[in-house]
Amino acid sequence: MGGRVVSTEEFDTLIPLLQRRGYDVVGPTIKEQTIVLDRIESAADLPIGWTDDQEAGSYGIRQRSDDAYFGYTVGPRSAKRYLYPPRQTILTIEHAETGLRFNPEPLGTERFAFFGLRACEIAAIEIQDRVFVHDQFADPHYLQRRTDSFTVGVNCAVAGNTCFCDSMGTGPECTTGYDLVVTEIVNGNRHEFVVESDSDEGAEVLDELDGRVTTPADRKEVRAIISDTVEHMGRSLDSDATYPVLTGHLEHTIWDSIAKRCLNCTNCTLACPTCFCSTMEDMTGLDGTAVRTRRWDSCFNREFTFLHGHAVRFTTKSRYRQWMTHKLAYWYDQFDSSGCVGCGRCITWCPAGIDITEEFRKLHDDVREEVSG
Repeated sequence: MGGRVVSTEEFDTLIPLLQRRGYDVVGPTIKEQTIVLDRIESAADLPIGWTDDQEAGSYGIRQRSDDAYFGYTVGPRSAKRYLYPPRQTILTIEHAETGLRFNPEPLGTERFAFFGLRACEIAAIEIQDRVFVHDQFADPHYLQRRTDSFTVGVNCAVAGNTCFCDSMGTGPECTTGYDLVVTEIVNGNRHEFVVESDSDEGAEVLDELDGRVTTPADRKEVRAIISDTVEHMGRSLDSDATYPVLTGHLEHTIWDSIAKRCLNCTNCTLACPTCFCSTMEDMTGLDGTAVRTRRWDSCFNREFTFLHGHAVRFTTKSRYRQWMTHKLAYWYDQFDSSGCVGCGRCITWCPAGIDITEEFRKLHDDVREEVSG
């Protein structure tokens, strides 16, 4: 819609501006030597001048040689934690004169402004929208949080070693799903932000920022930053081949190889911004009241597929195969898209260092050898 180039001083006013509009701002900050999404109060809470180093099973942060605000990639937390909380009360049950009274949990009143989301994270939210909003039944709690949210996206100027969003078509450029999008320009003594809007409220917020109107030269610089990020992408995945290769080779020996290393720790599903599996827990108090709670669950838990006292997937091999084939293949049958956005979290936060892109490459190479041979 519109765009402006603003200074660091003016950019720092964006968070208070969103707060005045009634938003709780959630953005990147440093906690326990990790860059995570959390509630922030000002630009001072951002990881200014910090970057991260990520590899399979490895994560660390270090200082940069400049004061870049967004000079890192994604951490272990995503917006999923706020739109679809890890644990949530669904309803309470109590005794009444007429019998049992069921009290659904009231909708929350929090309004989140997600600050500094990357393109892959915005794409993940849109995937979760298909699950919780655009399916046959809508989740009212998710819908309320989603409807009342504001998104400030960031075009990536840094590609992590475990990132492969370009091959999934989800980044590193924000193309949809945001109210404002920011491209940070750090070049010598020049430190500015190109801020563009893509919604009516985003345009209103942008109008409150002082800065000059973007020029063709500014837009060309933005394109150059994005192109450079694509060239330095750490991983890749042949997304066009995932469905036929995975669904056609469910008994390949690679599943046994992965199973020997997988710890069933559930880290990959908990860090994944699109995984949505959950379970229900009922707890009864001494006063006779009961509370039903929904919490995140994982297909790596053996109990997740218990039916009539027996686990359907009782081996690590079957559980990992289910996760990977659902994420990269069967998701297309359900939601007409991949369930993976290429953020690389499952690679970085796997303590065994299992790399989903590498495992698929091995499988794909074996398949091609079989065909050619």
